[in-house]
Amino acid sequence: MENEFAKRLPFWDKLSESEKEFVNTYSNVVEYEKGRIIHSDDDNCLGMIMMLEGEIRTYILSPEGREITLFRLYKNDCCVMSASCVIKEINFSSQMVAEKDCKILVISSGIFSRLAEKNIYVKCYMYEVLANKFSSVMITMQQILFKGFDKRLAEFLVAETDRTGTNVIKMTHQQIAQHTNSAREVVARMLKKFNDEGIVEVHRGVIKIIDKDKLENI
Repeated sequence: MENEFAKRLPFWDKLSESEKEFVNTYSNVVEYEKGRIIHSDDDNCLGMIMMLEGEIRTYILSPEGREITLFRLYKNDCCVMSASCVIKEINFSSQMVAEKDCKILVISSGIFSRLAEKNIYVKCYMYEVLANKFSSVMITMQQILFKGFDKRLAEFLVAETDRTGTNVIKMTHQQIAQHTNSAREVVARMLKKFNDEGIVEVHRGVIKIIDKDKLENI
C-alpha cells in the first residue's frame, strides 16, 4: 500500500524500488494531541520522524524537574533524536512534547536502522540531521551561558514574528519561559519592561510587537 506522505522524505528519490516499498509498508502516520509526550526516557525507541502538521518541542529534563528547550520542530522538519537506539553517538536523554496538535510520519527504529545500514544516502542524511540539531543545541547553550535575558527574549520575539509572518504572538508567559529557558516570573518582568518602553503591548496570552527595530537593536 502506498504511503503518500513517505514521498515527502528528503531521501525518497535516493531509495531503490524495494526500499520504497519497504518504507511504504512499515512507516505509519501518527497523530498526537497538544500536550502529549511523544518521546521520553521511559518509552521504547520511536524511530525517525517527519513533521506533517503541528509543532513539537524537544527538551532535556534535570533531576530537579527543570526543562531546557533544545529546539522545536515544524512542518516538514525531520528528527532522528527519537531514534537514539539506532545512533550510538546520541548518548543523552531528551523528551519530545506536542506543542500543538500534531501529525507525524514515523519510520520505526528497526526499519530506519536497516535503511541507514544499506543505503549510504539515508545514512548521510541521518548524520546531516543530527549535526543540524547538535548545532541548535549548541546555540541554545551559548544563549543560556553568555546572553542576558533581555537579548534572549528580544531574539525569540523577533524570530517568532519572522517565522509566523505576523506581529502578534499568541503565547502565555509560561510558554515563552519554556522556549527561552527561563522562569515565568522573569519573562513577565522583562515583557513589562518592554511594554513600558513602547516596544511591545502585553495582553493576556498575546504579545503584540510595536517596535521590531528596537527589539532587533537589543
